[in-house]
Amino acid sequence: MRIYLPATLAMLREIHADSAVGPAPLTGFAVTPSLREWYLDDDEEVLEYAAFTQAARAALRLLDADPLAPRRRVVLSAEVPDNEVTLHPDLDRAVVRSTVPIPLERLASVHVDSAEAEPDVSAAAKVIMEADLGDEDAQFTVDGTEDHELEWYAVQEIPQLLA
Repeated sequence: MRIYLPATLAMLREIHADSAVGPAPLTGFAVTPSLREWYLDDDEEVLEYAAFTQAARAALRLLDADPLAPRRRVVLSAEVPDNEVTLHPDLDRAVVRSTVPIPLERLASVHVDSAEAEPDVSAAAKVIMEADLGDEDAQFTVDGTEDHELEWYAVQEIPQLLA
């Protein structure tokens, strides 16, 4: 199963040093039966993008919790065996948990905001909790980050990305 894990650049540094994403359980996002049922479009790419977008939003929550992390969202795409993933529709339609740490070699790619996105990401990280609680102005700020496509990096490029 392809899962999308939210992270920060600070977390990515630790992941690279440890050669694994962990410890488990790891909360991520994926195309789940609940997401398929809820979403109006059955196009696999659209569904994957919906799960990916949820992971990018969760990265804002991680940035809110770590004021020292660079203000860039990070999403890790990983291939995880189905038997190592549990679904959690009680939390949200796309939420899954990996029951084991994910070795670096299972990462398919890394997605990171560009430097140009930092002002919008910083503003959104400051108000993500208010947006989650229904504040429309905060939601508008958070939605502004969706104007920034996260850049794609191969796993082998992590050292250069962190340099």
